Amino acid sequence: MDKTYLDRGSTSLLKDIDTENYNVVLVSPRAYFLFTPLLPSSTVGTVELRSIMQPIRFITRFKNREVLFIEGSCTDIDPEKKLITVEDSSEIKGEVSKQQIKYDYLVVGVGAENATFNIPGVREFACFLKESWDARKIRSQLLDSLESAAFPGQPEEEIQRLLHMVVVGGGPTGIEYAAGLHDFLEEDVKIWYPEIAGKFRITLVEATPHVLPAFSKDLIEYTEKTFAENKVTILNNTAVKKVNQKDIVVLNKDKELESIPYGLLVWATGNTARPLVAALMTKLGLAAQAQRRGLTVDEHLIVAGSDNSIYALGDASATKWAPTGQVASRQGSYLAEHFKNLYELKKKAPNSDSKVLLSQVDPFVYNHRGSLAYVGGDKAIAELPGNIHLSGAATYFFWKSAYLSNLFSLRNRILVGFDWVKCKMFGRDIGRE
Repeated sequence: MDKTYLDRGSTSLLKDIDTENYNVVLVSPRAYFLFTPLLPSSTVGTVELRSIMQPIRFITRFKNREVLFIEGSCTDIDPEKKLITVEDSSEIKGEVSKQQIKYDYLVVGVGAENATFNIPGVREFACFLKESWDARKIRSQLLDSLESAAFPGQPEEEIQRLLHMVVVGGGPTGIEYAAGLHDFLEEDVKIWYPEIAGKFRITLVEATPHVLPAFSKDLIEYTEKTFAENKVTILNNTAVKKVNQKDIVVLNKDKELESIPYGLLVWATGNTARPLVAALMTKLGLAAQAQRRGLTVDEHLIVAGSDNSIYALGDASATKWAPTGQVASRQGSYLAEHFKNLYELKKKAPNSDSKVLLSQVDPFVYNHRGSLAYVGGDKAIAELPGNIHLSGAATYFFWKSAYLSNLFSLRNRILVGFDWVKCKMFGRDIGRE
């Protein structure tokens, strides 16, 4: 079964859409939204998972009209009959566990899944960093590695393997996870595990010549310098060829195969389309859907070949913009305004052709507000409009304020703020659930 999850674009759309004009049905197999930019922090206890979750019903209950929320997985989209198939995703099911729902307009905001590039062993042995259960799995395996390394009589070679944490992917997610992991090991684990202190190693594997390819050269250099100072090894120009249970096989920069043992492996590479999205692309035809990373959309975020009835946003779509949360959030707000304008135009001219109406609605325009990344040791980097590049400790506070302001609600901001204060005062929690 394909489990499809709402991304930040869907959250933004739901918050802004006027339910007076539309009957809104929301389908998701989880009953909450997840603020994924802070997910790496939750794996090491800097913030609590619950602090970055917003229950869907916290948003829907404040809408003007009732929003029907269905906790289930969308398993099929029929663009000809305008039907979606939804299956109950609960472990305990009732008599009815499958339903078809008709739509006039469908917004596909299911995000994407991690790209494994068909590398053997990735799905079996690597940890991803997309969902709340991914964070719990990483935390569990991280603490398992620490406890096993501290077990009496453990051979030194095995201790070195267990305490070697490998991150694959040099984008913002991989960088921020490696940075947060470094802080956890240096600031907390050394205190509670003195017998293995100083034996930790973190290695980041990146297939391209440099990490953070979307950032400017000076910020890339600052990141790589900071990682070097923190003794986090970056292996650029290194491609993973196979993942085994205790080691990965890579083709290094010298074009030689090399085995790298690990205790924890976190896979933070690019995205690929979810099976639901891939199936819809096939139904719409190769002529309309030539890109394979997501649904091709027009200037109004309408899916090509869908007869103007299906929209896509966020990582589920393929656009000229980078697949970031910032883009998805702006797309969601745009669609809320788009549907409002479309309703007003239809009310004035109910018999008008949809193409005529759409020609009177403004297209989506994206203005980049900047990029941020945490690089460890209470330092961050920022690339802002106007060719402004910032780095260092002061930028770290800017990074924090930006993430706080983008959280779903005041409740989440307060919870995350308290988590940060608690972390500074008492350290990170090293207990396991």
